[in-house]
Amino acid sequence: MLLERETELSVVAGALRRAAAGNGSLLVVTGPLGNGKTELVHSLAELAGAGARGAAPSAKVLQASGALLEQDFAFGVLRQLFEPALAAAPAETRERWLGHAAGFARLAFADDCPPTEGRAPAAVAQAVLQGLQALAANMSADHPLLILVDDLQWVDTPSLRWFGYLAKRLDRLPVTVVVSVREGDPRSEQPLIAEITGSATRTLRPRSLSQAAIRELVREQFGEPGDAEFVAAVHEISDGNPMFLMSILLNMVVGRRRPVAEEIENARMLGPSMFRDRLVACLRSQPQPIRRFANAMALLGEHAEMELIGRLAQLDAVGCTEAVRVLDRLGLLADGPVPRYIHLTVQDAVEESMTVEERARVHISAAKLLHGCGYSAEQVAAHLLAVTAPQDGWAIEVLRSAAHTALRRGAPEAAARYLRRALVDSSSDGEDRAMLLVDLATAERGFDPPASVRHISQAVPLLTTAKERAAAVVRIAPSVLNAAPLPVGDLVRQVAAELGDPDQLSGQERELALRLEARLRYTGQEDPAQLAEAVDRLLGMGPEPGTRTGSERELLAVLLYAAMMSQKMPAAEIVRRANRVLEREPATASHVHTALPLLVSTLAAADSVTVVSSWLDIALEQAQRQEATVSSTWIYAEQSLVLLCAGNVAKAKARGIEALELVDAEWIEATTLASSALTTIAMDTKDIELARWLLDRDGDQNGARAGRSQYGVSHHAMHQLLRGRLLAAEGDPNGALEYLLDAGQWLERAGWHNPAVYPWRGWVAEVHRQAGDEAAAAELIEEECARALAWGAPAASGRALRAKATLHGGARGVELLREAVEVLRTSCDRLELAKALVQLGIRLQELGSGDADELLSEGRVIAQACEAGALAELAVPETAVVRSAAHPAAVSGPQQASLTKTELRVAGMAAAGGTNQEIADTLGVSLRAVEKHLTNSYRKLAVPGRAGLAAALGQDTASGVAG
Repeated sequence: MLLERETELSVVAGALRRAAAGNGSLLVVTGPLGNGKTELVHSLAELAGAGARGAAPSAKVLQASGALLEQDFAFGVLRQLFEPALAAAPAETRERWLGHAAGFARLAFADDCPPTEGRAPAAVAQAVLQGLQALAANMSADHPLLILVDDLQWVDTPSLRWFGYLAKRLDRLPVTVVVSVREGDPRSEQPLIAEITGSATRTLRPRSLSQAAIRELVREQFGEPGDAEFVAAVHEISDGNPMFLMSILLNMVVGRRRPVAEEIENARMLGPSMFRDRLVACLRSQPQPIRRFANAMALLGEHAEMELIGRLAQLDAVGCTEAVRVLDRLGLLADGPVPRYIHLTVQDAVEESMTVEERARVHISAAKLLHGCGYSAEQVAAHLLAVTAPQDGWAIEVLRSAAHTALRRGAPEAAARYLRRALVDSSSDGEDRAMLLVDLATAERGFDPPASVRHISQAVPLLTTAKERAAAVVRIAPSVLNAAPLPVGDLVRQVAAELGDPDQLSGQERELALRLEARLRYTGQEDPAQLAEAVDRLLGMGPEPGTRTGSERELLAVLLYAAMMSQKMPAAEIVRRANRVLEREPATASHVHTALPLLVSTLAAADSVTVVSSWLDIALEQAQRQEATVSSTWIYAEQSLVLLCAGNVAKAKARGIEALELVDAEWIEATTLASSALTTIAMDTKDIELARWLLDRDGDQNGARAGRSQYGVSHHAMHQLLRGRLLAAEGDPNGALEYLLDAGQWLERAGWHNPAVYPWRGWVAEVHRQAGDEAAAAELIEEECARALAWGAPAASGRALRAKATLHGGARGVELLREAVEVLRTSCDRLELAKALVQLGIRLQELGSGDADELLSEGRVIAQACEAGALAELAVPETAVVRSAAHPAAVSGPQQASLTKTELRVAGMAAAGGTNQEIADTLGVSLRAVEKHLTNSYRKLAVPGRAGLAAALGQDTASGVAG
């Protein structure tokens, strides 16, 4: 009996009318446990058939329910929705529904996927979503659809992804989707659920039942009207919650009590807190055939067929009918042709009524029954997971097949659970155990890299051939090798030596050998000798190295990175070869488990990130669909570096912090790239808070890092650079130089000579100037410029030319800045171009050149696009500066008109709080020049020093030129 739900039914009826006109919608039914969501959703099937009565247009109904024990059954809910309709449809109609683009929907309904013509797993997953969308569209073309899904919070992840996909496209389909979500359940807050519910046209919240409704329910259950006092008390006890209310009424009916005032205390004792205990006690008191049937229903799930339940319960048709009659009389079954419990609470209570031995025995029987009847591997595996007793070899095959299916559908953690259970049934030292360990490691590397490495190490000694051992070892992601225990590295070298020289091999052995070589060269990034060997290997491949296979591309990524870091090949040549790799490498989340992230770093250093930026966007979308934490972390870090190289400093900072906060700090290799980008930001922008945050995150602010063997060159250098930046900000240039020069020495000893990666000489030069040593600063700037020009990347070259311009005044300085601007016009780094334009514009403004305003205006526009507010405010055209100097409100005092344009700009920046060094760096002039301009300003404005500038300069002027 559905009471007091007229408003909700009216809303759904309106949605069905709009869907009949081709405008679909999504409705969400929500609320706390037991507020009648399930009953309302199930009643909508009848509403959809009410077209003849005029209440709402008729629609084809597809129904499904999420189940807690079936969350790991990929596409399980979608199969509930579509398989009955497909099975009932004539063959011609079924083939038409599944024709063309909808053909990929078959993958969601198949236990073993057919060949997919070499497509990547992520591409197949996307095709499945599109195929299911096409299937829904084809079916709705015949008749509007009403899709009903109960308990969305328990729906499997692949099905959730499709609902999110469908929700964005309903406005073009005659489809109405109604889902129920339990409020307060932690799974209801997960991103996929939130995305679906956030797309809802309406959210319905069935209200608690009134006393009038409860009076009707009491009359129906007891066959007599209840006393007014009894109805009021039951309303107060249950708070109008339909499920809790029914738990009270049903228990009273079973106890043969009447709805009278004298029974109010008994009703209170039968409240929701006692519902489960009472139900368990009731079930345990039933005859064995009834208990077996109830147990079989509970463990097979709510959607099992009557015949299957009967076979598991060992009951004939008569026994099943009697069991259904008894359970229905107890009020435990929902209406419908297939017996199912009214709520998961009842199912849980049934399972609780079973002993441990009884539960294990029924699960094993259910697994064997489903396996023998041809059910999917994941359905069978769900029962095997519930038992710990070893099974025969058939269980291993089932669990392994279920794991492969889960991996194909983007559920690695579910796959890992299946495989861990399979290990219980495997031998202790046989090849079967080794293959399970390799499969488990493959699943784990997406969310637990250390465990993945550990399981590969355990598997290799159990394998019998070099090819098998190599195939296992290449499952280890190169990024975790440096952080892995030393024996793991030795293992990779041993297996590579055993397999042989890749140039002497062919076929799969060559592919494996190339991937092993890539991993070994990956671990040699900090050894100058190994870097040199890698460059020789690259040069030996000729100008067009092979990129046909994934192994060739992976090795080439490592070799190009070595050539970039050691600066043994010009940027243009490296970019050409790297882009050949990208042209052939599909953008997938799994690239982070190879050496391909090095390619992103290489292209970033070479100032060529346009193509790789969109490539990473596609990869991230796949990682997020698969909920792969490690993959998402790596891609966030890669994007941070790409954004930084494009001049989007604020976005790069946000993305880098997001990467570092996504995973545990102990995953060193997964976060080094983000830390590197953030370190560069902190150094370039003098972001002291960011520098402190990075050091605090490492947990070591008081001294240098431990030895190189533990943390690596990159981490040590970053730490020293950040410590140096902090000391420079605290006014200790000598202490800062000690840290900064140590960082530079580490980088040079490792063979990392490229100034595009860590432009440490420029940072050291700034501190030398702070200490008053212009000669040392000039020497470093000249060396940095020579290296940058030899590298040839526009961003690095332009940055170095800007720095070199600070060493020269007059025409030579302007010439260098013009050269920097021209070089940077071909760069991806728009912020660096803005800096060069502003610096050149200010120089030309001082010289009275007519094109200064045009350059400053262009620099201002670019700086604003890069969200560089301070730089944009600094790029003030000459007319604006002169107007500020001449306006009586701008400067107080008789000397206001005597300030030159540069003096006014420097004074304004000083008044805004800029240090002399910051002003010099921003304007591209020497520290001595800034001091000279400030001294002149103090004299002309008749103020004793900085403290008097803010009062002597008007607020408009200070804010207008300081930024």
